[in-house]
Amino acid sequence: MSSKRKALVTLLGVAGLVLFADPVLAQGYDSTTEELIKSLNTQLLYMAIPITVLVEGILIYTVWKFRNNDDPKPTKENRRLEISWTIATALVLLVVGYASYGVMANEYVAGSDSQVETTNSDAVHVEVVGVKYLWEFNYEGENVSTTGTLVLPKDTDIYLNVTSDDWIHSFHVPELGLKQDALPGQHNTIKTKITNEDTYQLYCAEYCGVGHSKMLGEIDVRSQEEYQNWLDDQRGNSSD
Repeated sequence: MSSKRKALVTLLGVAGLVLFADPVLAQGYDSTTEELIKSLNTQLLYMAIPITVLVEGILIYTVWKFRNNDDPKPTKENRRLEISWTIATALVLLVVGYASYGVMANEYVAGSDSQVETTNSDAVHVEVVGVKYLWEFNYEGENVSTTGTLVLPKDTDIYLNVTSDDWIHSFHVPELGLKQDALPGQHNTIKTKITNEDTYQLYCAEYCGVGHSKMLGEIDVRSQEEYQNWLDDQRGNSSD
């Protein structure tokens, strides 16, 4: 087998292994939003790696083959080749666009400029208000408000209606894949479903003044029963 064929077989073999191997980065996810976003990133990564290997392989091969060429000639026009790579590029962009649209348009990822109306009686609606330099949480229909810690139930649709009481902030929970700007006079809605009971760090991701670095909070995810008990306790404390 010639060296050219060996190189081609090697490149195709590596590309095939990368394309069909199980993702090494696969792991459990803490929310449906995080799962959608990271799954898309992984798909795009495993599409990009074979293309990168192929292009860099051709580049390295070309540099090596013509390394001693002291009289290079201009590349001749090759319409078939140009049409081929144009079609290949269009197909790659089509696949990337289709995969991205399927995630970015998903209700667990796409944001909204207004509060969401839903017929799901089990869904939890919380107004998240950024106030320099803290977070306030108003549980809609429950007559419960908290500061600093957002308690939520596991495996339930959550609607977070994010706004600001003064100037621009940004609600950001990296471990859950959640990020939404908090703008005065406007509600931007996040929909998610958290799948693990845990505590997650909340940040303000938009510089908002001298106290920006201290504008932190927590999301405390509990079971349905524990969440309901917590709500009952909060209502009892507020009535006292």
